[in-house]
Amino acid sequence: MLLRICLLVLVHGILFANERIIALSPAINETLYALGVGDSIIANTEFCNYPPQAKYKPKVGGYFSPSLEKILSLNPSMVIMQENNADFAQKLKKLGIKTMVIKIDSYPSIRQSIYSIAQYVNKENKGKQIVSELDQKLHSLKGIVKDQKILMVFGHNTDLSKPLYVSGQNLYFEDIIQASGNRNALQSKRKGQPILNLENIIAINPDIIILLAPNTHELGLTKEALIDPWMKLPINAVKNKKIYVEDKSYSSNPSQRLGLFLSDMRGFLTDAARR
Repeated sequence: MLLRICLLVLVHGILFANERIIALSPAINETLYALGVGDSIIANTEFCNYPPQAKYKPKVGGYFSPSLEKILSLNPSMVIMQENNADFAQKLKKLGIKTMVIKIDSYPSIRQSIYSIAQYVNKENKGKQIVSELDQKLHSLKGIVKDQKILMVFGHNTDLSKPLYVSGQNLYFEDIIQASGNRNALQSKRKGQPILNLENIIAINPDIIILLAPNTHELGLTKEALIDPWMKLPINAVKNKKIYVEDKSYSSNPSQRLGLFLSDMRGFLTDAARR
């Protein structure tokens, strides 16, 4: 009986060793590496640059514009993509290419995406471990500060007279804010990344502002340069000096590295609690 089980495990391992996966987003690429199956990735996108070895994988185009010709030439056994590529998945299926379409906009969907990918690559236990660690970090945000209006702003905005993209109600940032015991400063039915102007910002009067500006230093900017334009606004976040910059590349990448953002978020909230 034991010999039979060992043989089944060996056969499954050999079969998966022949897997040829193409990852069509940075989050999918990073999840595969985190699960320990980076060697099975035969290609990814131009934006897949973590971990460092991912940079050297063959590229099949951009996030919204994968090349069908390049993908077919690589003869993949599986192409994993996000919902925005659902139509592209149908084209691949018609050509006999297996696909997996995942959703990673909310926190629950991020958890499920990790489980789904882990199940496919026979790394269920590792997937459960990753999700458990994310859940623990999310739970650790609870009660550091309470009932604060938190506004998350996207981009490297040095001129606030231009439109400002913020997190709406249907992104995982909303789930993070709610899990911390606070609320999104923007209460709106607008999905994705709603656009606000200065008048809107002043009207909602956020208590805490988090500027999501990945790779700030690489763009020749500083955190101070991003915070400074806000300092003239008559809002609580300015009065109480509760404006923070998240400049790490993982800040907008919903993979297992979301845990790093959650740790940074805990730091922001802890500082806010002291002010």
